[in-house]
Amino acid sequence: MGEQIQLVIITGMSGAGKTVAMQSFEDLGYFCVDNMPPALLPKFWELVQESGKITKIALVIDLRSRAFYDEIIEMLRNISDDGQIEPRILFLDSSDAELVSRYKETRRAHPLAMEGRILDGVHLERKLLADIRGQAQIIIDTSDLSPRQLREEIFHNFETQNSSPFHVVVMSFGFKYGIPIDADIVMDVRFLPNPFYIPELRPKTGLDQDVYDYVMASERTEEFYQRFIGLLQYVLPGYVAEGKSSVTIAIGCTGGQHRSVALTERVGHALADDYQVRIAHRDVEKHKQEKAGKTNEK
Repeated sequence: MGEQIQLVIITGMSGAGKTVAMQSFEDLGYFCVDNMPPALLPKFWELVQESGKITKIALVIDLRSRAFYDEIIEMLRNISDDGQIEPRILFLDSSDAELVSRYKETRRAHPLAMEGRILDGVHLERKLLADIRGQAQIIIDTSDLSPRQLREEIFHNFETQNSSPFHVVVMSFGFKYGIPIDADIVMDVRFLPNPFYIPELRPKTGLDQDVYDYVMASERTEEFYQRFIGLLQYVLPGYVAEGKSSVTIAIGCTGGQHRSVALTERVGHALADDYQVRIAHRDVEKHKQEKAGKTNEK
């Protein structure tokens, strides 16, 4: 038997925060599908079993499907008989007054009150969802929650040891090719000793040990590294507290070949002790491409 599949049905009152919830589950590594008609659940489940690669699924099912909510319970019962699936229902609720206020702010019509009062639609929806609310394992009242607080509440209830939503990208780049547009933190290391002026190191990169050692041997590099890693260790918990799912740290030198690559490797591996880290070198191969291009021109 394969790994047990975690299935979360996200449902609840219209305007209670299902969009924020789905985005939060995406950050937790769930495969998310919005507005899944209950009648399609069995076929969807067959495809999941055949793939064997999806282990965490979140489905948003709401009134847009124009389906009866009692179908959900029956469908879940049918697909969970083999014991490979762990279904949970997350029901998002909110007070009538808050739901009416949110609809007025967005100037959208309630799906059950297209030609009537918003409050009438809210009351009707609450009656229709009474049974599914009673079946829900987790109910979150979003009346007094900001989107960030709802996100934190979902993380608290569904985050596992292997699904931390926060990750760090440490990227090297060359200023001559432009600053990465997705960078959150940009550091310029062009003031450090440059291996480019050492003939035997020039064709190599910061991934080569002798280039790495040359960059790190400088007292200036060591002092910079200690100050920079200390700064990152101070600010990254703040990004986590603010609910960010990722931070991209871009370290640049002139061509993105020597200094930035070496520092990116060191910083990335140091941060990996506390965070999920991906190390990337955007421009490390471009000098080879440029050299090849000049050769072809000749």
